[in-house]
Amino acid sequence: MDQNRSSPAQPIYTVASIRRIEQCHLAEADPPLMERAGAAAAKVALDLIGAGGGKVLIAAGPGNNGGDAFVVARLLRAAGHRVTTVFRGDASRLPADAGAALQAYIEGGGEIVTEPPADESTPPALAVDGLFGIGLQRPIEGIHAQWVAWLNRLACPLLAIDIPSGVDGDTGSVLGCAVRATHTATFIGLKPGLLTRDGPDLCGRISVHDLDLPPQDVADGFTLAPALFAEHLHPRRLNCHKGMLGDAGVVGGAAGMVGAALLAASAALKLGAGRVFVGLLVPDAPAVDLQQPELMLRTAQEVVDIASALAVGPGLGQSEDARTLLEAAIARPVPLVLDADALNLIAFHPALAQQVAQRGAPTVVTPHPAEAGRLLGSTAAAVQADRVTAACELARRLNCHAVVKGCGSIVAAPDSSWYINRSGNPGMASAGMGDVLTGIALALLAQGWSALPALLAAVHVHGAAADALAARGEGPNGLTAGELIVPARRLLNAWIACRG
Repeated sequence: MDQNRSSPAQPIYTVASIRRIEQCHLAEADPPLMERAGAAAAKVALDLIGAGGGKVLIAAGPGNNGGDAFVVARLLRAAGHRVTTVFRGDASRLPADAGAALQAYIEGGGEIVTEPPADESTPPALAVDGLFGIGLQRPIEGIHAQWVAWLNRLACPLLAIDIPSGVDGDTGSVLGCAVRATHTATFIGLKPGLLTRDGPDLCGRISVHDLDLPPQDVADGFTLAPALFAEHLHPRRLNCHKGMLGDAGVVGGAAGMVGAALLAASAALKLGAGRVFVGLLVPDAPAVDLQQPELMLRTAQEVVDIASALAVGPGLGQSEDARTLLEAAIARPVPLVLDADALNLIAFHPALAQQVAQRGAPTVVTPHPAEAGRLLGSTAAAVQADRVTAACELARRLNCHAVVKGCGSIVAAPDSSWYINRSGNPGMASAGMGDVLTGIALALLAQGWSALPALLAAVHVHGAAADALAARGEGPNGLTAGELIVPARRLLNAWIACRG
């Protein structure tokens, strides 16, 4: 797990919020915010260049991001580096601060070229992307698209100022094309687009620079970290027994999909549920799981009736029996995790969705983008286009706590609070991963955790377990869902030990 992912919970701000913060401090800022931003990015640049020095290529755009780039160019040149700044635009049409930054750079002896250097045989020590920032609202085209391609070809570290050009600051979507940075120096706070969808692939290592502004009172969201569920990380009493730790029930496992239910059940068992019951829908269901004999296999209806916390959906199928069991589970006044085919049934039967929304007991849903799209009456593409909004709308409609899974999973609560998870890696693009997540969330709910911290912890430890395996060379390629259960248990116990 890298430093980005092991940091405490950090505030996240939408582009609109960042603009409001900037406006609040614009008049009083001395030195100006652009000068502060450029100085912060220049410091990162100097660290990346190192003692060896060398030439630096800077691409500056026609707005304030370009102004930040001119400040960087001036400061790097003053530090003795050979700087080539590429800018094609009408200087008179630059925003006032950006125009002043350009003028200061030129007055300090800096020069502007209108085309990238033709000779790429000797790579520079560093390239800096200052083309477009978080204000970009349309696809990058024409000459600037060519410059993005040029920057991406360079065989050197590539520093993006605030956000890689072409990445939507709120959604992480790519607007036409985008710079693939190795490092991003972002200002004031994190933006959602840095952390979800394509953002993590394009931002590289992110550093946050507050520009010496006072801490903000309100954030739009937060990154996910153990601090958010720390109050539940306490050691068990010595005087406890399995009956105090919950009866977790998993209902699913129709023909050809038994493994999904057993994976979820195994995760629930090893993440601390006192007893785990499994209700399989497959005809002639086995009486025992020889790989995990601690699991208690009963009829699906028995499990619905006796569990103190339920998970319905892993391998459930969409038969009439599945629908009947789901309806019975929704009616039980116990914590409920819904995944996979349970979500598909709810999407296809509005009456079930209404029953979920009217539940008094906690409900957790764990869709991937396609399932979320069905629940919202839209598409996976629409969900991916604005993952935060989709997760919040899903939590509101179903009166539940929801996670929209994927790169930068979004956790949302019915009150519209939201969180972005930074743990995990591409090895999790593997069958059964969602079943294990469901089982982890079920285990925590069975042990008495409330819905939001249970889901936050489940999502975070699920990804962190994958990171731990990848760090040992056991991923990301070929990582399997069942392998995550033991390292997830190890991590949860380590967090509890730190708190205890």
